[in-house]
This record gives sequence, C-alpha cells and structure tokens, in this order.
Amino acid sequence: MKQGLGTQLRHLIDLLDGAVDAAYGEAGLDYRPRYTPIMRVLAAHGSLTIGRIAELAGITQPAVTQTLALMKADKLVSITASDSDARQRLVRLSDHGVSLLGRLQDCWDRTRQAADSLDADLPYPLSQCLREAIEALHKRPFGDRIRAAHHSRPDATLSPNPESE
Repeated sequence: MKQGLGTQLRHLIDLLDGAVDAAYGEAGLDYRPRYTPIMRVLAAHGSLTIGRIAELAGITQPAVTQTLALMKADKLVSITASDSDARQRLVRLSDHGVSLLGRLQDCWDRTRQAADSLDADLPYPLSQCLREAIEALHKRPFGDRIRAAHHSRPDATLSPNPESE
C-alpha cells in the first residue's frame, strides 16, 4: 500500500530526529533537536519576546511556548517579565544554555554536513524541495487544497482516506 504524504513526512522526521538525538547523546549532551531553532535565535539575538522568537525561528508561537517550557525545565533558558510591559515575557539563554553553545555548534555543523550529504545523494535536494513546498503552502495552504479537492467532485463527501494522511 502506498503511504500518504503525512505518513511519509512523519517517518522522515523520525529518521532525521532520531539520528540527531543520538548524535547529541554521543556528544554527551542532554538536549532535544526541537530546541535548536530557539537556541540559535537566542544565541544570535539575546533576550527576546516569545513572539519575536517565533518570528525569527520560523515556527508557531504555540510551538515556541511548548518548547520553552521544556527548555526551562532543562535549565537552558530563563523567562522573566518585560520591564516595559509586564504582559510580555522575555526569554534569554541561561548560563547553562550559554555554556553548551560551543558543543552544540559542533553538533550543528556535523548535522549540516550530514544534510548536505543527503542532498547530494538525491536527484533533487531535499532542502530545496522542502523550501519550495513551504513557499507553495504559504501561497495556497493545504486546507484550501483539501477544500478545493472536495468541491471539485459533485458527489464529494469528506471521508477518511488513508492515502492522504
């Protein structure tokens, strides 16, 4: 049976994140791959609001909030109220987070080299394909495409289709 797009993407993420997670463990780091976009943004920009982190990292604000809760529990960040607006929270790397940056950078460099190697093994670089898919979905979201497919059939009813998961 042909796997649907969602199933293939989840499998790809499992393969990639599993290997990256193992590489952190081999480097003696107790660190999750999902922390990386936020760590990079905070390392580059210092103290930021959650909304600004989401914008710069290119991930949703709810995803940033969830990830920051994990990062705070792992003592990688500190979160304080803004001096200018107590409703906003400012996030910065903790001393522990800063102390890991050199070792993390080494892991990130090796991960980038592995990604380049994967791209070289493919007839069409995965990184380029993903970038173009994201751009296409910003122009026309997947939900719009699903609704268009639904309306293009006169007898259309939204029913589960394992090939589209």
